[in-house]
Amino acid sequence: MNRTAVLTQGSIPQQLIWLALPLICGNILQQLYNTVDAFIIGRFLGGDAFGAVGVAGTVMNLFIFILSGCCTGISVLFAQFYGSRDLASFRREGFLSLVFGLLFTFLLGLGALVLLSPLLGAIQTPEDLQPLVEQYLHIIFLGLPVTFLYNLGSAALRAAGNTLAALLPLVAATLLNIGLDLFFVGSCQMGIAGAAVATVLSQGVAALLALSYLKWKLPQLLFGREDMKMDVAMLRRTASFGVVSALHQSAVYIGKLLVQGAVNSMGHQAINAYTATTRIEGFANSFGDSGAEAMSVFIAQNTGAGEKERVKRGFWTGMALLIGLGLAMSLIMFVGAHASLVLMLGESGLDALEEGMGYLQWVSVFYVLCFIGSAYVGFYRGSGRVSVPVIGSTMQITIRVILSYAMAGTLGLTGVAVATGVGWLAIVIFQTILFRTRVKLS
Repeated sequence: MNRTAVLTQGSIPQQLIWLALPLICGNILQQLYNTVDAFIIGRFLGGDAFGAVGVAGTVMNLFIFILSGCCTGISVLFAQFYGSRDLASFRREGFLSLVFGLLFTFLLGLGALVLLSPLLGAIQTPEDLQPLVEQYLHIIFLGLPVTFLYNLGSAALRAAGNTLAALLPLVAATLLNIGLDLFFVGSCQMGIAGAAVATVLSQGVAALLALSYLKWKLPQLLFGREDMKMDVAMLRRTASFGVVSALHQSAVYIGKLLVQGAVNSMGHQAINAYTATTRIEGFANSFGDSGAEAMSVFIAQNTGAGEKERVKRGFWTGMALLIGLGLAMSLIMFVGAHASLVLMLGESGLDALEEGMGYLQWVSVFYVLCFIGSAYVGFYRGSGRVSVPVIGSTMQITIRVILSYAMAGTLGLTGVAVATGVGWLAIVIFQTILFRTRVKLS
C-alpha cells in the first residue's frame, strides 16, 4: 500500500475496503489489548480481580474514548485538508491540535482522578472491588497523555489514507502488553497494578512508533517552526470538532457506565458475565467502528476536494458493506455465544455462563442495526456534521439506560440486551429520517 492515499479518484469499494481492513485489525487488537488484562488477571488473581478489571475497563473506556473521539474529530479536519492538497493547513492543524489536545488531556486526567471515587459509588461498585478498581485506574489516568499522543499521530496517518501505518504501532504495543502483563502480574506478582503499568508502557511505545513513522516516512505532514502560529479561527474549529466528537464518545460510554450500574446491582455473577460479554461484543463492534472510520476518512477527503458525486457513492457503498458485516456478526455472535463465553470466563467463572448466554444471543438479534448506525456516523462525521452523531447517541443511550434499569430486575442481563437493541432501533430511525429530510447528496 502507498504511504498515503488520495481517495478522490479510483474504485470506491476497493478504497473503502483497503481503508477498513487495517482499521478492523487495529480495533480488534485494541479489544485484545483490553481483554488480555482481564484474561490474565482472571487466571492469576481470581474472580474478584476479574470483576474489578471489568468495572475498571468500563470507567477507563469512558476517558480513553473521549480522547480518541477528540482525535477522530480532528482527523476529519486533517482529511479535508489532505483531500484539498492544502498541506500547509494540515501542518498548522497538527500544531494547534497538539496544543489544544494536551491541555484537554491534562484537564480530563485531573477530572478523572478527582471524580473517580464518587463515580464508582454512583455506579454501585461493590465495596470489596472498589480498592482494586481505584488502584488500576489511578495508573491508567496518569498515562493519558501518551494515549492522546498515539491517537493524534494515528489520526494524521488515517486522514492521509495510510491506515496500515496507523495499525503497526498498535500491533507492537499489543504484543508488548501481553508480555508485560505476564511479567508484572505473573512473575513479579504486582497484582492488578501490574496490568495497568503494562498498559501505560505499551501505549507509550505505540505513541513513539506512530510519531517516529511520521517523521521518517511522511515529514511533509509534520509541523515545523514556521507552522507554529496561532490561528484563532482554526483553533476554534479544532476545539469544536474535537470536543463535539469527544461528546459523542462520552455519551456512549456514560451510558455504558450507567448500564454497568444496573449490572453491578445484580451481584458478582452478573458482573463477571457482563465483563465477559462486553469483551466479546467489543470484537464485533470493531467491524462497525472501523467501517464508520473508513467512511469518515473517504467522505472527508472528497468533501475537502469538492467531489460531491464520490461522497454520494461512497455513502451508499459503505452502507451496503456495513449491512453485510452486521448480518454476519449477528450470526457469528448467536452461534458462537457458548464457546466464546467459556473461553473468556474460564473454569472458575462458568457459574456466570447462563447469564452471559442470554445477553449475547439476544443482543446479536439486533446487531445489524448497530452497523447501520455506524454507516450514518461515518457519513455525518466525514461531511463535517459532527453534532448529529452526538444527538443520536444521546437519544440511543438514554433509551438504553432507562430500559436497562426497568428490565434488569426481572430479566437480568437479557433485559439489558433487549434495552440495547431498542436503543439501536431508535437511533437508526432518527438518522434515517434526518438523512431523508435534511441531507442533499446531489
